[in-house]
Amino acid sequence: MKHDSDVVIAGGGLNGPALALALAGAGLRVSVVDAQAPRARAAAGFDGRAYALAIASQRLLAAVGVWPAVSAKAQPIWHVHAADGRAGERSAPFGLRFDAAELEGGPVGYMLEDRFLAVALADAMAASARISFIPATSVIAQEPGSAGVSVTLSDGRGLTARVLVGADGRRSEVAERAGIRRTGWGYGQTALVCALDHERPHNGVAQQVFLPTGPLAILPLPGNRSSIVWSETDANARTLASLADADFLALLRTRLGDHLGPIALAGPRFSYPLNLTLANAYVAPRVALVGDAAHGVHPIAGQGLNLGLRDVAVLAEVLVEAARRGEDIGAADVLDRYQGWRRVDATLLALSMDAVNKLFSNDNPLLRAGRDLGLGLVQSAPFLRRAFMRQAAGLSANPPRLLAGQQL
Repeated sequence: MKHDSDVVIAGGGLNGPALALALAGAGLRVSVVDAQAPRARAAAGFDGRAYALAIASQRLLAAVGVWPAVSAKAQPIWHVHAADGRAGERSAPFGLRFDAAELEGGPVGYMLEDRFLAVALADAMAASARISFIPATSVIAQEPGSAGVSVTLSDGRGLTARVLVGADGRRSEVAERAGIRRTGWGYGQTALVCALDHERPHNGVAQQVFLPTGPLAILPLPGNRSSIVWSETDANARTLASLADADFLALLRTRLGDHLGPIALAGPRFSYPLNLTLANAYVAPRVALVGDAAHGVHPIAGQGLNLGLRDVAVLAEVLVEAARRGEDIGAADVLDRYQGWRRVDATLLALSMDAVNKLFSNDNPLLRAGRDLGLGLVQSAPFLRRAFMRQAAGLSANPPRLLAGQQL
């Protein structure tokens, strides 16, 4: 089979382009097929969508050449506070406090807006001679074979490659066509997302307040501005989403407290239902899944994009090393190396976040006392606290090269 590309990636969000850049930088030819129009996500106006990037994720973006274009727009996270709370009350005195000084001399992580990261990835792909970007088009059919995979696009074109990567989200059509089933459940919660302007500085502090109806994240952005991810029961969220801005802010203040001073909306409000969805396999004949196509998780710790970029780092390393050894990069044993490296880790982290959400999203007094005591014990044990920090930062003992900031 003559291949148009070594790899076809279905999905041009964030994980797909990051993977394309990693592979192209190591000499592979890549086609990225994106259902959205060019730069559809890169509107000039501020819309509040932002990501908490772990240090390992920032290193990957540096290794694929994207970080220099966004570093000046990123907000370092210097401290992380997590505690129980109730509407109208101060957070519990017991809680976790992570400080950047306990890591490796830099921040705990970074906050970066979607509009800046999307543009930087698109610009980097456009500058690569090894990447073919096909926007406003979908993959509608795929046929794996012994020598490669044939892909049909929505505009009637066909592509051939050695591997098809599904980076097409929680309802991955690539996974569905490959016969990969999913396991998961809804949380009965909806995330309300917005950004705020506020009078007082946030000092680079990211906060997670565990309220009885769902967690509230207050995440620092450049200037006196913060990103809000407020998880509420579905019924409460429907009511909140229907409120006028002034009424919405009045209720949000009862959850935030007054440490930021007067607040105002800095862009539109969004809402989306929360669920857990895990692919029962990450690979199929000539197919690999990354990001939400492999694992859609609760946003409780801001780990969704970080998990996806870990997939990117591992899959890119596996494919590039196989290519350099002269192997068929789409062979089952090659793709199984990726699945073996990633699936257990990603599943355990997803289920851990699921358990934390269930443990904290209630007002049972016994559970409340036990979890507050547990948070206090971790806070008082430096070894445990640093272990939590390193896990959240993606600083494992033997990371894939891209997560260590090394090119392939």
